[in-house]
Amino acid sequence: MTARFFHPAPIRNSEQITLGSDTSHHAVQVLRLKQGDGVILFDGTGGEFSGHLAQASKSGCQVQIESHLPVERESPLKIELAQAICINEKMDWIIQKAVEQGVTRIQPLITRRTLIRLDEERAGKRWQHWHKIIIAACEQCGRNTIPQLLPLLSLAHWLEQKLARKQQHGSLAGHHIMFSPTASQRLAKLSPPGSGEYVTFLTGPEGGFAGEETDAACYAGFIPVRLGSRILRTESAALAAIAAAQTLWGDY
Repeated sequence: MTARFFHPAPIRNSEQITLGSDTSHHAVQVLRLKQGDGVILFDGTGGEFSGHLAQASKSGCQVQIESHLPVERESPLKIELAQAICINEKMDWIIQKAVEQGVTRIQPLITRRTLIRLDEERAGKRWQHWHKIIIAACEQCGRNTIPQLLPLLSLAHWLEQKLARKQQHGSLAGHHIMFSPTASQRLAKLSPPGSGEYVTFLTGPEGGFAGEETDAACYAGFIPVRLGSRILRTESAALAAIAAAQTLWGDY
């Protein structure tokens, strides 16, 4: 499989690109790429670029761009994952696998029972860390469009935004779904979303939503949905739902 790398600046045909130090180190020290080896670069603006390593050094690889390939691997289904943040390894796993499964944007949330509390500085560092995971997942799975990572918000603030939109337009477009082991509604019973409409999944923390949070989400327009007969952990629920939605309405 040809190595793929994200380049954060616009790429043009026939130019020579200098990869960043971290990417160069990964290419040479981890992937063991050598001068002349083929690579693919993408800049997130559409399609990807084929090329080869004109120079291979862990301090700075040079890539000679050869051609633009107008290929996209995005799902026709738009999915927003609103995920209550959880301990580091779990959150990293959720973000990585959600990107691989085609999620369009990710909204990290702080809830009443969230185990991690982040000040502004630590929240910024975690956001940067999650963004790197998103880019690495795109490099691995073949996506040329980087899913949007939204700023960390409290659940209450985020639901206020949803409620304001609902009141302005009379309803929320698409599906707005929260997971509940006591719900009677199943994902397969919902009608397909309209063209361009989002399916938004709201997933709670390790301890689940507090009662008032569940009530607030329902008031804002979210539908409680049950994923099977078993209770899933937070790191399982979102990924199971995304896979199910892609099977029902997407590209699985």
